[in-house]
Amino acid sequence: MMKPWVGRISLLLAALAAVAFVAGCASSSKPKPEPLQALTPKIAGAPAWNQRIEGVQFPLAVTVVRSMFVVAGNDGTVLAVDAESGREVWRGNAGAKLSAGVGSDGRFAAVATREGELVVFDQGLVKWRKPLGVRVTTAPLVAGERVFVVGVDRAVQAFDAIDGRKLWIMQRPGDPLTLAQSGVLSAFKDTLIVGQGPRMAGVDPLRGQIRWEATIGSPRGANEIERLADLVGPSVRVGDTVCARSFQAAVGCVDAQRGTTTWSKNIGGTDAVAADADFVFAADASDRITAWKSNGEVAWTSDKLLYRNLGAPLSTGKTVVFGDGEGMLHFFARDSGEALLRLTTDGSAIVSQPAVSGTVMLVVTRNGGLFAFRPK
Repeated sequence: MMKPWVGRISLLLAALAAVAFVAGCASSSKPKPEPLQALTPKIAGAPAWNQRIEGVQFPLAVTVVRSMFVVAGNDGTVLAVDAESGREVWRGNAGAKLSAGVGSDGRFAAVATREGELVVFDQGLVKWRKPLGVRVTTAPLVAGERVFVVGVDRAVQAFDAIDGRKLWIMQRPGDPLTLAQSGVLSAFKDTLIVGQGPRMAGVDPLRGQIRWEATIGSPRGANEIERLADLVGPSVRVGDTVCARSFQAAVGCVDAQRGTTTWSKNIGGTDAVAADADFVFAADASDRITAWKSNGEVAWTSDKLLYRNLGAPLSTGKTVVFGDGEGMLHFFARDSGEALLRLTTDGSAIVSQPAVSGTVMLVVTRNGGLFAFRPK
């Protein structure tokens, strides 16, 4: 959830490939957050339950599957909890610190360690391990009894979830710099959706072959760092449309059935987007919030949370929800941008995109707090 002014860019040299991976921006100055305005709640929200894991210092996306939330912590802990009650369903440990979040299909769960190892669990028990040979910052995808992994070198690997056999690898020539932050890796019908720089690619999950590509962002800037425009995940799917952010460059949507870009708008920013049938939501680099209509036209904007270190939002019901760098959740009316509700957690930054299962919304904080709410 860190913004460019708090040290997002750093270069990691790969000796053999001479590839640099980018984690943040070198600028150290940080504008002061916009003071929060007094708010009279217009909707209600009550705590449902809370849990705790080791703190989270990596890109974390909460997996929602079979009425469970699946999360992971710094120390390698992988935890599945019942969404309604917060009861622990199973717990496992990778035996090493993690570099990315967790993917799960309800039975199998997969994480990547800082040492570049893929670890797969079956109901919390380690089933197998495989060295990847590359750093991973995007949570693996588990689907169709396969585990898909994309590294910071943009190479995609597929493994058999049962026995760990490598099924294929898709490697493509790329730019010398890539983004060491969560990328796009998701499923659309019988197609694997993968971020490849500023392009969204549809991949045959059985063979690792490109089916189509659609561009969302156009790299621009005076140097390689400024021209970074990798897609930031997680992407969000609404019907046949998949929307995502191109780092520092644009927000846009792709018709994943046809493999064509439906619209793209130039806008800075570093975190993932939210979407529903009518709108796409995102905050820019200064935390100005914009809602676009389904055709790409601006519906509304809000400056109420400037420089509050906003993360990826969630659109749910009639609201859009943003977590900030002080552990607060901000609810806005999705159609107008009116502020509706503000909820607090433990004071540390919210590092996960809010996730919903049934009537429960979950967020995870930098300090490892799992906070579940029931908005009303």
